[in-house]
Amino acid sequence: MKLSDLIDFNPKRPLEKGALTPFIEMADLHEGERDVSGIGSRLFNGGGSKFKNGDTLFARITPCLENGKTAKVSGLPDNAICHGSTEFIVMAAKDPGIDEDFVYYVARHPEFRAYAKGRMEGTSGRQRVSWQAIADYEIPEFSSVERSGIGSVLSSMDNLISNNRRVNQALEAMARALFKAWFVDFEPVRAKLEGRWQRGQSLPGLPAHLYDLFPDRLVDSELGGIPEEWVICSFSDVVEIIGGGTPKTSVSEYWNGDIPWFSVVDTPSTSDVFVVQTEKSITRSGLEGSSARIIDKGTTIMSARGTVGNLAIAGCDLTFNQSCYALRGKNGSGSYFVFLSAQLMVEQLKAMAHGSVFSTITRQTFEAVRVVLPSENVLQQFEQIACSLFDAILDNVNESHSLAQLRDTLLPKLISGELRVPDAERIVGAAV
Repeated sequence: MKLSDLIDFNPKRPLEKGALTPFIEMADLHEGERDVSGIGSRLFNGGGSKFKNGDTLFARITPCLENGKTAKVSGLPDNAICHGSTEFIVMAAKDPGIDEDFVYYVARHPEFRAYAKGRMEGTSGRQRVSWQAIADYEIPEFSSVERSGIGSVLSSMDNLISNNRRVNQALEAMARALFKAWFVDFEPVRAKLEGRWQRGQSLPGLPAHLYDLFPDRLVDSELGGIPEEWVICSFSDVVEIIGGGTPKTSVSEYWNGDIPWFSVVDTPSTSDVFVVQTEKSITRSGLEGSSARIIDKGTTIMSARGTVGNLAIAGCDLTFNQSCYALRGKNGSGSYFVFLSAQLMVEQLKAMAHGSVFSTITRQTFEAVRVVLPSENVLQQFEQIACSLFDAILDNVNESHSLAQLRDTLLPKLISGELRVPDAERIVGAAV
C-alpha cells in the first residue's frame, strides 16, 4: 500500500488570517523525539503549515530531515488549529482512530527517511523534499488491526519516555526551588530571624534537625543582606574550571572508540539534565593525542562558545570539546550545588545582556561573577537532599535511553513486516 492510501498530505485547515494562534517552529522539534518541546503563539499571516493534535510534522529541509526532526502534535486545546514552519510536511491520518500513531512511526522508519532524502531537490545546503515525492512510498498492506497494533506497541515506549520526562521536570523543579530558597532567598535564615522557625520545629523543606546549621541573622554586604558568616567570593572560587579538546578529525585512529565525547549537540533536554550518550566517541590514543580530558560522572558541563550557556551533567565518565568547560566543585561544593549555581550564573548573564545572546563565556567570566558561599555543613546537607532528586532523574534518563533503543530496534522490523505485533508486545513486556 502507498502512503497516500493512509495519509492526507498538508490538508486544508481553517485558520483566520491575522488571528493569534498556537505556533510550532522547527526548533521545537528535537531529533529523534516524538513530542514537541514547546508551543508558542503568533499572528497567522496566511502562510506556513497548519495542523492539529494527532498530525505528524515531517521536516522536509536539510539538515533537519537527515537529523530526524519528526513529531506527533499534541498538547493543543481541543479542536485548535496550529500553524508552523513552511518547512513542515503535515501528514494527517485519513482514519485517525486507527492510524495516527502508525503514520508517525512510518515517518520515523529509517528506510522511509532514506527514500525521502534521496528525492530532495534544490541547491546545496537548502535541499528539500516535496510531499508529492514521498506520497507513493510503499509499505506492506497491513490490516487496520495490525496498523493499530504497531502504533500502540511503539507508542507505549514513547509514552513511558514522555512520562519519565514529566517526572524529571518536577524533580528538577524541586531541586531548583530548594536551591533558590536556601542560597538566593535565604529562606531558612529569614524564617529564624522572623520567628517563623523554632528549634525542634519542622517546616516545608526545613526539617528540624537542620535548624542549628543556619545563622539567625543577615549582615550587609556588596550583594545586599547575606547570612552571617557566609562569604562572598567569585564563582571561580567555587569550581575548578576544566577545558576540553578535540582530537584531529583527519586521524581515523582517534575516533569511534569507547570514550564518549560531548559537544553541544549532545545537550540533553532541559528536564533530563544528564548526558548518558554522545553522538561521537574517541579512542584512548585520541585522548592522549589531544587536549581532551576525561571528567567524572556528576561533573557539570557548560557550553562557552557558539550556543552559549547550555548545561548538562555527565551521566557517565566522558570527555568533551574545547567549546565547553567542565565545572568540578571545590571548597566543599558538591556536584549538584555546582550545577544549580551554574544555572543561576547563566540566568544572571542573560539578564545582564538584556535578553540578547551573550557571545562567549571565558575563565574571566567565572572570576567576575560573585556568589554567596555557605558553610561546608550546609553544603553537605544540601547535597544529600539534592542527591536523592538527581539520582531519580538519572535513573529515569537511563530507563528512557533503554526504551528508545528498544523502540528504534523494533520499529523497522514492525513496519517491514519482519516482526509481528504479538511478538513485539512480548519483547516490550519483558523489558518494562
